[in-house]
Amino acid sequence: MLMMDSRYELVLDRIKEICDEKVLGEPVCSYFNRGAGFLILLDKVFKISSSGRLFEMDRKELENINRQLYEDIVGKNYDNSYANPEYIVKLFKKGYYDEDIAGYLCFLWAEIRGLIPYAYESNEEILTLYMELFVEIYCIFTTAAEEKKSGGLKAEEIRQCIYWFERDNCEIVCSLRVKEQLDPSCDYALRIIRECDLMDPVYLYYFGEYISDAEIKLAEYINSLDEEEVRAMAKTYTEGYRIGFYKTGKDISRKKTVNIRFPLGFERMVKYAVEQFEAMGLKCIIYRASGLSLNKKGHVRIGYYGAIPNKQYDYDHREDEAIYLDNDYVNRKLDVLRMAYEDNKELAAVYAGPAVIEEFGQEPFAPVNKPEAFVLSDKQRKLSVKYVKKSSKLMNEYIKGDENSFTIIAYPKPYIGNDFEAIFKETVKLNTLDYNKYEKMQQIIIDVLDKANYVRVAGKGKNKTEIIVALNELKDPQKETNFENCVADVNIPLGEVFTSPKLKGTAGILHSPCIYLGELKYIDLWLEFSEGVIVKYSCKNFDTEEANKRYIEDNLLHHHKTLPMGEFAIGTNTTAYRMARDYGIEGLLPILIGEKTGPHFAVGDTCYSHEEDIMSYNPDGKAIVARSNDYADLRNTDPDKAYFSCHTDITIPYDELGGVYAIKTDGTQTAVIEDGLFVLEGLLELNEPLLRGR
Repeated sequence: MLMMDSRYELVLDRIKEICDEKVLGEPVCSYFNRGAGFLILLDKVFKISSSGRLFEMDRKELENINRQLYEDIVGKNYDNSYANPEYIVKLFKKGYYDEDIAGYLCFLWAEIRGLIPYAYESNEEILTLYMELFVEIYCIFTTAAEEKKSGGLKAEEIRQCIYWFERDNCEIVCSLRVKEQLDPSCDYALRIIRECDLMDPVYLYYFGEYISDAEIKLAEYINSLDEEEVRAMAKTYTEGYRIGFYKTGKDISRKKTVNIRFPLGFERMVKYAVEQFEAMGLKCIIYRASGLSLNKKGHVRIGYYGAIPNKQYDYDHREDEAIYLDNDYVNRKLDVLRMAYEDNKELAAVYAGPAVIEEFGQEPFAPVNKPEAFVLSDKQRKLSVKYVKKSSKLMNEYIKGDENSFTIIAYPKPYIGNDFEAIFKETVKLNTLDYNKYEKMQQIIIDVLDKANYVRVAGKGKNKTEIIVALNELKDPQKETNFENCVADVNIPLGEVFTSPKLKGTAGILHSPCIYLGELKYIDLWLEFSEGVIVKYSCKNFDTEEANKRYIEDNLLHHHKTLPMGEFAIGTNTTAYRMARDYGIEGLLPILIGEKTGPHFAVGDTCYSHEEDIMSYNPDGKAIVARSNDYADLRNTDPDKAYFSCHTDITIPYDELGGVYAIKTDGTQTAVIEDGLFVLEGLLELNEPLLRGR
């Protein structure tokens, strides 16, 4: 077998030839000429990075390369990009090519775009594999042309080429992904953060991610802060992580690594966080969000990432695996995953979990459903659910959820507008609110709720929510509680009390006139529950009921036909609510902050997923006993039905809230919130931010 460097040079020579070849008619000729040109640009980056010259280039050169790599999908450029399924299908129809052929070439274009990070990281193997795929598909077209049968070119021949490529190479691509997630020696990003002068934003271009003005301005703003301010931001983040272990009785000293996930621009804060984690005995793993179909999770980025060049591009390619997803592929990928975890089992055993920095402030995204984009069939959606469940179960065998923890914190980025610096400062304050004060006020709420059998939540105005949440029966109310008193540890900022509801008896309508979940907009979202599970759902994003249901199933239900209510909570962070209203950024808040600004309901798994058997306690010493539900109870007898591997919070903000009422068996009820204000004695301080807006 040829050595990888020989294979690389051979395929590169062929790609250089393709740049100038005119054996194919239009529009195919231009497609492959431009694609070859893009791969040659990646080779240039690969050689610059491999030689170490990347870190010697001036800012203008680096900006120019970054622009060339991403320009075809940025903004309006995407309208005429081969990565746009709508554009390429229309273009190829003019050349009398099958729509499926155009779709497969659109997929190929997205895949070669996904190679950008591997050029920066000097990964010759991954570059070689995908360059060979490009050449192989090109040869299918040239062979057909030579045999004068271009009109009879079969789309299935191209699909088969892609199918076997993805199936055969998932062992390399997916195994590398597992290693990146567990092995601190995969330290490309960490070395940039440790070794580069972070006071000069030129370092941002070394990552290979798309860099916009927002990343530059964010880095410059954080660089303008005093060292102690930035260290304190990092300390809030890392201490939240440590406290998460302490509160659940988990031994952090047994762990050796932590994964830091963040959007670019926060490197100075991350550098201090790395030092603080190392002081706890944890080495830091920093891997980037994947751009290759084999490792992507829909349109969601997991890992570090730069600016998002085009959210519609991400959305258009979220289900590209429809080309090759079948039962044999799923089983093959699960086998590969098991082998990869087995090869890295020592690293998996000492992995402590993720520490996440989220961003907010970007204009909310309302996607367009393009009929030309690939979507999973009903059969494939079931296979996707099967894979997610089995892969999650497999991961938990090696990375045990009952031994791990996490933390999440969020900050704005400059695209939030002219008030960015003021909002950033307010968010820093938000993330450091008085822990003890909220703990005491939240205990007042819990004491009332623990006497109830149900909680009734009603909307007001345009919000038509009317729902009853059943609570688990407490066998010993003196020693047990249903609700966790959640302050600032794993979820920063503080401010909620939450429980795993009893499914039987939980019923009603959860409604939101307009809400943003997972960076996607939902208009007039209706979820109807019966016995704790969703039985009907709708929204008004699109013109047809079918399209709206599909949108909910794909993005909120994660390909399930239904989900249970995994969590009910009451958010108490009225300061966050006031900040959002004062600056007009309600629709820009991440779920992490938004869920603290009113009662919220999560669909999917409970908050204690895979940790149901670990007992934890509130500060008053009471054991939190509402940790499971009818599905999670199957974890030992039928684990495939126990978990859904998703958890999405849906919040009703205070100004859409008619009331929250604790209802006893005899029907008597006590108001916790009424007309959007807290009414229990001892909670009136929470109303001060709410009343300022009335």
